[in-house]
Amino acid sequence: MTRARLAAGVVAGLLGGAGLVATSAAPAAAASCDKDKTTYVNEEPQALQRLNARFAWTLATGRGVTVAVVDSGVEAKNAHLGPVLVGGRSFVPDLGARGDAVGHGTAIAGQIAARPVKGSGVIGLAPDARILPVRVFYADDEQSRSAGVGPRPDRIAAGIRYAADQGAKVINVSMSTPSDDSRLRDSVAYATKKGSLVVASAGNRNVSENKSDGPRYPAAYPQAVAVAAVDTADQVGEGSIHGPHVDVAAPGTRILTTFYAAGDCLLEEEAESTSFATAYVSAAAAMLAERFPGEGPAGWKHRLEATASRDQRDTRDDSAGWGLIQPYEALTALTDGSVSGPVAPGATRPPVVAAPATRLDLTPASDPRAPERTAATWWSLLGVSALVALALGGALRPGRRRAAT
Repeated sequence: MTRARLAAGVVAGLLGGAGLVATSAAPAAAASCDKDKTTYVNEEPQALQRLNARFAWTLATGRGVTVAVVDSGVEAKNAHLGPVLVGGRSFVPDLGARGDAVGHGTAIAGQIAARPVKGSGVIGLAPDARILPVRVFYADDEQSRSAGVGPRPDRIAAGIRYAADQGAKVINVSMSTPSDDSRLRDSVAYATKKGSLVVASAGNRNVSENKSDGPRYPAAYPQAVAVAAVDTADQVGEGSIHGPHVDVAAPGTRILTTFYAAGDCLLEEEAESTSFATAYVSAAAAMLAERFPGEGPAGWKHRLEATASRDQRDTRDDSAGWGLIQPYEALTALTDGSVSGPVAPGATRPPVVAAPATRLDLTPASDPRAPERTAATWWSLLGVSALVALALGGALRPGRRRAAT
């Protein structure tokens, strides 16, 4: 089985989806996943079917909405992405935003807004959105960190601020750290104030030095959307960090998307990746921003949470948050406070008022036809008695003797 590694394992655990593995086992065709050879897979990503994308596209496709991908850059030479990119900036010295040494940002961008290409079934969940590439790291390995071009909170924070200033309505941050950093916190608050929704990874256990459950940042800041990953059975596995910060979940396994400049590839066949799950939530948020531009970041976040699929409508949990996102339902739901689940922005849930206790009146009610029923009962008894008497009289009457001869 041919494999291509998108990024080295992350010692610091800052990348939500590092250590990604691309494999040739495409759903219906062999894809070499060779970054030096363009290969297309003529099948639509399974995740789009599970998210009912075709229904959602009848209402919104992300048209007119810019999604910033704060990541390793985006490869403009990939045919799916060339027409999608707008502007961009790199916060890594001597590098531009339109390039990607590890393929991480390119894969994320494809999930969000890949355009159709002949011979390929790959398409983004928000296929008419635009992508603003924001490069904040070159690669995440020991050498890159030593050289100062690995992921750093200050650069991620600067990337978030830049994206907000450029008018990005959704800012995808497929990275996480267990450390609450004031620069990250302030950048999320700044972006929210500017009208941008930050969507971030809840964290991946397999690439994190700190493997315990608990908040990951910037996902855990209250204005952001923290995303967990589900497998092909729509279950959150142990690879996805659990905690009170988790808001929603999305597909993070068997992700068919853009691969460097080389077309398509199937990624994460086995372990779920919150990086990829985050991309699908960002795409859904872009669709909401198109259809409900006046609701703003808080409104879009609430729609994603309130309409997510879950067993108990009024309850979240620390693995999937409010549940698996449902883009079509999010695009059609009423947000007047009547939807079960999280309280809508600006709304208060009415208190549950217990119904007043009512004492039951156990006084026997009189039967207006009681005399008739009593008379009928006595006549019935007299009739039965008469029949019994006749029967007994016949049984006791002496028989006639036969005359002797």
